[in-house]
Amino acid sequence: MIELSEFKQLHHAVTLLGMSGAGKTVLSTSLRQSGGWYHFSADYRIGTRYLVEHILDNIKMRIMRMDDAFIANLLRSDSIYISHNITVENLEPVSTYLGMYGDPKLGGLDKQTFLDRQDQYRRAEVSTMLDAERFIDKAWQIYGCKDFINDASGSLCEIVNLGDPGDPVIQSLTANTLILYIQADAAFEEKLKERARSHPKPLFYNPAFIEPHLADKPGTGEGVDPLDFARPLFPELLEFRKPRYGQIAERHGFTVHAKDLYAPDADGATVPDTDLFLERLYGAITEQAAASDVAAANLEAYVKVCRARAAERTL
Repeated sequence: MIELSEFKQLHHAVTLLGMSGAGKTVLSTSLRQSGGWYHFSADYRIGTRYLVEHILDNIKMRIMRMDDAFIANLLRSDSIYISHNITVENLEPVSTYLGMYGDPKLGGLDKQTFLDRQDQYRRAEVSTMLDAERFIDKAWQIYGCKDFINDASGSLCEIVNLGDPGDPVIQSLTANTLILYIQADAAFEEKLKERARSHPKPLFYNPAFIEPHLADKPGTGEGVDPLDFARPLFPELLEFRKPRYGQIAERHGFTVHAKDLYAPDADGATVPDTDLFLERLYGAITEQAAASDVAAANLEAYVKVCRARAAERTL
């Protein structure tokens, strides 16, 4: 089995899997700042590449409905233009476009619009995950980043077909990256639930999950408070996603417990830098490889990919 010193020198590409709020973006930011990793943010890519036209068109239509002839004429004559300010730290335009089902008078979306945007997001996320392979090469060729972190959406587990061994997203991610599931313990899950109760936000839902919740609701959304509709969904969504995360990790990757990954270091910092992250990652995956033939094969395949990547970059 590979030694820690060699493992740290590999040309890494890691896909983070886990619920929204599990710290994927915070960890990715730490790796970028402390070790120069290329931070591939799924939601940033979705918003700036695949949903950007939808987002801007929606804003323009809402402005036109304001019945302000002055602004409308400026837009029609191209005297002004509308742009977004999506950043890795500010993904609000993506979230607000995805929206919540409910009464439009209360800021919600009617059922058909809500479902259409859910499908748009699903297709955008699939395309984004397939882009990761190309961005691993771009990260090296353009920015000189040896290591790559795929800050995947919490809904990654819902856009793949777990029953299909040839699922294109799973195939692409396993062929190029190490899939790491950040598993929350009960206390951590309760924090996520409380955050969702106090500050519900738009999320992507697998049709199998959301359609039963919409079945008896009015098509117009009239009378449905979007926040009241969304609040009770998160605990159920968490339970819906957990076995899916687990299946992906068991078959195609590895699991690290959030309490171990974010354990305070000697200085009390709870978000690991690059060196500590690789140490904790190495400890988790080698332990799992020693206990499971599948995990051992996953580790062997990942190391082989990393070595091949390094060899190609020296040509």
